[in-house]
Amino acid sequence: MGSIQTATIVLAFFCVSVTLFIMGLLIQRVRHSRAQEALRKSEERYLLALESSTDGIWDWNILSDTVFYSDRFREILGYSAKEFPGTMESFRSRLHPEDADATWTAIEGHLKERIPFNVEYRLQTKSGTHLWFLARGQAIWDSEGNAVRMSGWIQDITERKQAEMDLKTALSEIKELKDHLEAERAYLQEEIKLEYNYENIIGQSDEINYVLYKVEQIAASDTTVLVLGETGTGKELVARAIHSLSPRKDRALVKINCATLPANLIESELFGHEKGAFTGAHARQLGRFEVVNGATLFLDEIGELPLELQPKLLRVIQDGEFERLGSSQTIKVDVRVIAATNRHLEEEVRKGRFREDLWYRLNIFPITVPPLRERREDISLLVDYFVAKISKRLGKSIESTPTTVMNALQNYHWPGNVRELENVLERAVINSSGPKLHLVDELKKPHKDLTPASKTLDEVERDYLVRVLEQTQWKVSGKTGAAEILGLDRSTLRARMRKLDIVKP
Repeated sequence: MGSIQTATIVLAFFCVSVTLFIMGLLIQRVRHSRAQEALRKSEERYLLALESSTDGIWDWNILSDTVFYSDRFREILGYSAKEFPGTMESFRSRLHPEDADATWTAIEGHLKERIPFNVEYRLQTKSGTHLWFLARGQAIWDSEGNAVRMSGWIQDITERKQAEMDLKTALSEIKELKDHLEAERAYLQEEIKLEYNYENIIGQSDEINYVLYKVEQIAASDTTVLVLGETGTGKELVARAIHSLSPRKDRALVKINCATLPANLIESELFGHEKGAFTGAHARQLGRFEVVNGATLFLDEIGELPLELQPKLLRVIQDGEFERLGSSQTIKVDVRVIAATNRHLEEEVRKGRFREDLWYRLNIFPITVPPLRERREDISLLVDYFVAKISKRLGKSIESTPTTVMNALQNYHWPGNVRELENVLERAVINSSGPKLHLVDELKKPHKDLTPASKTLDEVERDYLVRVLEQTQWKVSGKTGAAEILGLDRSTLRARMRKLDIVKP
């Protein structure tokens, strides 16, 4: 009887245990189902929130390397779900090449070093254009510190970036205009320091009237002009007259003397250079062609321009474009060129010292300024003009020019032309103590073989320089030196002496 009771108790205990175990399993399954349902509803709410966002949402499962892109994400770029599958490659292949490295560096920095992910990049749309986006993201790390997931959003900032680029472009244009104006201002300040030989073309001879006729004939156009004539005849004055009668007269006439600049600097002066283009180029510098854009450039002594620079000059005259030294960017300009020379350029072409195509381009409309000896009837007018001007500057009162003095001035051959006349008159005013002009220079008559027709311009110039040097006993600089008589810088005169092989006997 006792054993039966024991068996019954054991059986009852077993049944109760099994029942409780089964009930526990049922309760656990119910709880799991409820958790799954709650998770499903949570994910549905999360996805619904993602879909309703106005920004593009992405969620990257790093372990499976799959990416969820919201419909809005694809819509912004113009793709369907099939065209933009849930892979990281879909994103990377559409990154702008210039932004790819920086974007991926930012992602890796966030995943490895937990640097905040906040980056701007461009993505290619279905139409082929690129839109700018601001992207932010946040990763999830496991207990071992490994990134397992990363989610974030993108915001279209194309309009803002375009506004920034427009502002940057505007600021760049303003800076360029400022640099241009500062360069022009600096040039004008240098020009103000110069003393021009005269301010007006003085004369009434047929020869000078014909020059003025040619000036009026060509001034209104943009045609390139070549002014020819001996040293001191007033070629620059003719260039200024053309400019002052042209539509560009409200801008400065910018001048560069090709004879006074070293060959290694003239290219920089004409076309400018970038910082570091050559030794000593510590900053970017605008060339004269940029400074004078929209106005007129006067290239004096064009015959002295180095042969290697002539193709570049031809290009800017012909096509209006060039590059600064040290830059590959082509610059477009609108510049009218007036060139001047005392050389026989056609002869220079034959000797291979001047490009034929450049000469043809410059020689479209030549104007020859006559030497003073060919317009003797203008000498009295020039004398009155210069004496009045110099007397005022020196605080003197010269009321008359004696007939003997005027005859001497009119009978002289004036190899230095108007420039020499002004220098002679200045010395005369300085040495005149009364109201009458007193001439101190001994003006000799020309030699019979002064300018035979068979001589070239170089030979004529050489003979003239030698005579002036002999007259000053080979004194180049200083008071009453050859440079002063000729109206030249002493360095320029020495350069011409070397070029023409002039040495003191």
